[in-house]
Amino acid sequence: MASLQATTGLMGIGLAVLILYLIRRDHLYLMHGLFWVLVAAAVALLGAWPGLIDRLAALVGFAYPPSLLLLLACIVLLIKALYADMVNTRIERDVRRLNQRLALLEADVESVRHAAAESSTSSQAL
Repeated sequence: MASLQATTGLMGIGLAVLILYLIRRDHLYLMHGLFWVLVAAAVALLGAWPGLIDRLAALVGFAYPPSLLLLLACIVLLIKALYADMVNTRIERDVRRLNQRLALLEADVESVRHAAAESSTSSQAL
């Protein structure tokens, strides 16, 4: 049992170190990285004290403690997926607005070029 605790605890610590490395190298956005650091801390905590999930399951009323762990994992991943969809929606909305602004600016530039071309041809005709 001690070997399993050490292995799971080291996996949590290793995951936290990897997440911090990815944040430092700017491969992972800080707010997303904080979420994963919390997940790694939970893994390390449950790895170091596996009886914690048993006590928590008994407190909540679950007869089979791993089912509580699975339920919590599903809830966390569902919340993470919902948050990712919200961020994607915001980014898509911003890109759409930027494309509209770009189209308006391109139309303005084209009208200025057209007006400049007309004024240069009229001044050459005189």
